[in-house]
Amino acid sequence: MSDFDAVAVGRRVLAAEADALTQQADGLGEAFARAVDILYAAKGKIVCSGIGKSGHVARKIAATFASTGAPAFFVHANEASHGDLGMIAEGDVVLCLSKSGEVKELADVLAYSRRFHIPLIALTADPQSALGKAADVVLQLADAAEATAEVKAPTTSTTLQIALGDALAVALLERRGFTARDFKTFHPGGKLGAMLQTVGDLMHGAAELPLVGLDTPMAQTLLVMTEKAFGIVGVTGPDGALRGVITDGDLRRHLDGLMGHTAGEVMTPGPKKTAPPGMLAGEALALMSDPLPMVTVLFVVEGAKPVGILRVHDLVRAGV
Repeated sequence: MSDFDAVAVGRRVLAAEADALTQQADGLGEAFARAVDILYAAKGKIVCSGIGKSGHVARKIAATFASTGAPAFFVHANEASHGDLGMIAEGDVVLCLSKSGEVKELADVLAYSRRFHIPLIALTADPQSALGKAADVVLQLADAAEATAEVKAPTTSTTLQIALGDALAVALLERRGFTARDFKTFHPGGKLGAMLQTVGDLMHGAAELPLVGLDTPMAQTLLVMTEKAFGIVGVTGPDGALRGVITDGDLRRHLDGLMGHTAGEVMTPGPKKTAPPGMLAGEALALMSDPLPMVTVLFVVEGAKPVGILRVHDLVRAGV
């Protein structure tokens, strides 16, 4: 029987990397603020570069920037030396990653950024390395051992690089006032894209609205309710504002002499839940699911006037 304990090893690695992240967070200071200032002031794109494992991380960081509204792309350090330096232009910012800071493949990127006065941010463990000395700002990796202490394979260091990249991206998006609605533009697909759709994207429009006036006889109200097939009718006043709703529950409560009433007499006044067209689909689902009261249909209103209707089935069909 082997004494090897995979769970114990996994826990040791995760604990080591968690400790390193705490150390990195505690050491964050003015250099990080300056890096965010440089990124915020950029008129062009954020160019992320690296080699090996740092190159993979740089590609991920570029994707994170791009998905949060900061134009960014990855340039492989080797390819940069064979023509891709032309992708880096005035107004750009270069973000270079290298734990040692002494990777010879980065030399041309560093020289190019200095020659054309392109701001350079370094993520490295050694501020006195070639990369550190060339950079305008150095974000120094915490002095933490790799999780593979004997082999020295990049583990803890790449985790720190990823986390610093995330920290830069989040700080930048918050400074730019980037919102969930902006985020939707860059994430139209999948579960996230569905959650970021708006009520206006998914609602049934004015032509399908089940609406009657306050004085509409219940016989006609029931015809509208049946024809529109939402299980609900909105009751509007002379000004077009939504004054109340009629559901199956209201019909049962007024069953005795129902046909002798008007819609205004049967309705439940002032629906407790409505949604504006700009509400995110995820927010609408949360509103419907709230038990006070839970509903399966929402009238969509602008001001107080109904402009659409949304069913929980519409949200489910859209993947929310």
